[in-house]
Amino acid sequence: MGTDCVGYNPVEELDEQKEVIRIAAAVGSRALQELTFPKIYVETFGHAESASEGVNMATWMYQQNKAEVKQKVTPKIEIFDSCDWIGWQIGQQKASAQNLARQLMEMPANKLTPSVFALQAVDVLNKAGVNVEVKVRNWAKLRDFNAFLAVSSGSSQPPIFLEAFYEGCDIGIAPAVLIGKGVTFDSGGICIKSCKNMKHMRGDMAGAAAVVAAVRAISNLQIPVNVRALIPLCENMPGAGAYKPGDIVRAQNGKTIMVQNTANEGRLILADALSYSVNYNPRFIVDIGTLSTEIAEVMGSAAAGVFTNSDSLYDMIRIAAIHTGDRIWRFPLWEYYSEDIKNTELSDVLNVGTSEDIGGACNAAAFLYEFAPRCVDWMHVDSYGIALASGKTQPYLRQGMSGRPTRTLIEFLSQLACRQQQGCATTAGS
Repeated sequence: MGTDCVGYNPVEELDEQKEVIRIAAAVGSRALQELTFPKIYVETFGHAESASEGVNMATWMYQQNKAEVKQKVTPKIEIFDSCDWIGWQIGQQKASAQNLARQLMEMPANKLTPSVFALQAVDVLNKAGVNVEVKVRNWAKLRDFNAFLAVSSGSSQPPIFLEAFYEGCDIGIAPAVLIGKGVTFDSGGICIKSCKNMKHMRGDMAGAAAVVAAVRAISNLQIPVNVRALIPLCENMPGAGAYKPGDIVRAQNGKTIMVQNTANEGRLILADALSYSVNYNPRFIVDIGTLSTEIAEVMGSAAAGVFTNSDSLYDMIRIAAIHTGDRIWRFPLWEYYSEDIKNTELSDVLNVGTSEDIGGACNAAAFLYEFAPRCVDWMHVDSYGIALASGKTQPYLRQGMSGRPTRTLIEFLSQLACRQQQGCATTAGS
């Protein structure tokens, strides 16, 4: 387990003590799982929450489409040596949330259409006491969600817009708004992707999955914050009515967008959701989505990219990521990139920019910033690079869809609640 002094490592931006506890619990439990033990007792190694996270994520597998005889045993997990039952339960809730996000991401696109995603979200959130409203195409059309509707126009699957309402404290306190990109399959549209690049595009709704899972967890944990979750759901397909390169659409806030590449659709659906979010007078807005391959080229799967106009928001999510081991890294939101996506005589903005081969992640963030309410703190989390787990770098995540950054979102909202309470010195479960 390392020396007693192991803790926060400023070079790694990581609480190494918590991370090695997750790894130890994960490696041991997976070894016992391979031996088909039906029940596993786990030591807490001095931090029950981290041990619970590690073992509950490590033993989870997506097996819904396998014959029962081929499914591996999912053991029952029990705490062995600690009276820190609260910490253990917090870890269970966080791990269960990330496992829910993994499950949604792993589901094949023919079984998780926008409508099915909406039904599943309503089911899990209602059971947790969260109210959900399901909005359909006509609702979006009446409110000028034209960018969102353009993306969905090539698919036979109808678009859905979800709104979830969690009220954990005084309703007079402004809510945090979470927005999750929910493209349940991204073929690239008319600018169609190769088969290789479509391989994992069932997981292009990773942002939506993380938001749904995080909201369920904060409700189950009764975190005293108010949250509004906005989730635009659709497919990006090259059907007869599909939007095309060169099309110009007018977004919900009135700005016009020239579509240069239909494969860069996530920023379009988030644009309308960002514009709409101002109706809630939010305390701040965080959007999450798998937007750019460039962020993966820079960071690999080590961290999500973060863009924000607020140092305090970045500080909160950075601290949350240090605790969870699911790291983030800040990138610039410079005028340089804004000028690039506005360098056109034909529309207000371009959906890619004139420098199409460079700065993709920064241009995507600059594009979204055009639709974020200027009077509100805003943060964009680009999770493209962290959507897949190799099964090697973090032993508690098997190879496949990762469900990241779900636990970081939960910890982030816990810290927000903590700051609202006078004299509170630590976050829930930290």
